[in-house]
Amino acid sequence: MSETEKRLSRLGLKGRGGRDPQITGISLDSRQVKPGHLFAALPGSTIHGAEFITYALRQKAAAILTDPAGAALAARELDGSDAAVVIVEDPRAALAGAASLWFGAQPERMVGVTGTSGKTSVASFTRQIWQALGHKAISLGTMGVQGDYEAKLAHTTPDQVTLHRVLAEAAAAGVTHAAMEASSHGLDQRRLDGVQLMAAGFTNFSQDHLDYHAGFDEYFAAKALLFNHILDEGATAVINAGDERGRQMVGIAEEAGLELIEIGRTERAAMQILAQRFDATGQELRFAYGGKPHLVRLNLIGGFQAENVLMAAALAIASGDGPDQVIGALPGLQTVHGRMELVARRENGAAVFVDYAHKPGALIAALQSLRPHVIGRIITVFGAGGDRDRGKRRLMGEAARDHADVVYVTDDNPRTEDPAAIRAEVMAGAGPDAVEIGDRAEAILRGVDALQPGDALLIAGKGHETGQIVGQDVYPFDDAEQASVAVAALDGKI
Repeated sequence: MSETEKRLSRLGLKGRGGRDPQITGISLDSRQVKPGHLFAALPGSTIHGAEFITYALRQKAAAILTDPAGAALAARELDGSDAAVVIVEDPRAALAGAASLWFGAQPERMVGVTGTSGKTSVASFTRQIWQALGHKAISLGTMGVQGDYEAKLAHTTPDQVTLHRVLAEAAAAGVTHAAMEASSHGLDQRRLDGVQLMAAGFTNFSQDHLDYHAGFDEYFAAKALLFNHILDEGATAVINAGDERGRQMVGIAEEAGLELIEIGRTERAAMQILAQRFDATGQELRFAYGGKPHLVRLNLIGGFQAENVLMAAALAIASGDGPDQVIGALPGLQTVHGRMELVARRENGAAVFVDYAHKPGALIAALQSLRPHVIGRIITVFGAGGDRDRGKRRLMGEAARDHADVVYVTDDNPRTEDPAAIRAEVMAGAGPDAVEIGDRAEAILRGVDALQPGDALLIAGKGHETGQIVGQDVYPFDDAEQASVAVAALDGKI
């Protein structure tokens, strides 16, 4: 049998009536189906993938994977076809298992990280530690695949087929270590099933994605799947026990039979933050691991980075590296693009930072953590995205009102909503002293112009993004670039 063909049964699937054709590939998109493919017709939020079974059969799909509802929707087409039909209660999990078996390879040592904020930084820091120790490593998530193998991704946690294809390609390129973000959507939709993780981390929990999840408990339950479903017994859970929901996640990890490494400021934390000292370009972090104190210099802005760094260190240790070697690599860590990133500085010394904070908790954390580095005022420019959780908009405004000195409310990615209506909801929380400026470039210019010696500007919400989504269109827009242009113009350099 060709290496590009496998029997359906070798993918862990059983066709109705015992049918077991040779499979030449796996597709989630009916437009990508080729002769001999397995087409996965999955339930969606607005339409069932079974609606496209007819087209997949025209493309000569050899097998169809779906659930009972999908089989009922396409009963006539399936009954009249030669394709093998696989009907399971959870087709997403079945697809993940099939994709894992189809591609057949992953980096040897893998870790995951979930939580509302900090996933990208933790994954990146873990990858940077590994690379500093001589491993071929990647991080995978919001920023795509970065490191010793690179690729673009459409989602933080890609679909099952894309994820397992990328992992197999990375392994083929010699990558031995991988750190991946685990989004609540990805966990809920079983995209990580079939991924072999040695350890996983939980950063924190606050409001987000309530346009998808029914409520906070459902959102948390999706995060918990990383520990009570994905990790095998005996693997390691690294948990920020200082978070309000951290203690609950500790209990879930213990019940699942996982080894525990707690981080935070509590005495019971195996990696305990003892003290931090801040300056204009970074911080000194004193912490204890296994009761032994350590002092490291971090060129990272923001007190919250201490938790991110220690979680990355713990994940690296859990994946097999020695504590002394891991801790020795920490001073070399570089901030992630668009995460509390210093992007410009005015001639008067005032600094401009860009951060991805686009939810209330993250904005509060960003502003609070910036404060010790700034001896003047904190100015912020931010907005809220359209077609997303409306409940967090007023809270975003309140976060800026309570933790910044000067507030400019502008557009983020309005998508298909009325930008003015989104801004009005944010302004309801931001208060009467906030200034509303719809045009994001103008708002950034105004924020930069307001900077006095000792001040700092935080441009929040879009971070690394290089486009602004208005309606169905994406227009080029980069917060860091706009800030640099504004500084150059106001300081007479252009």
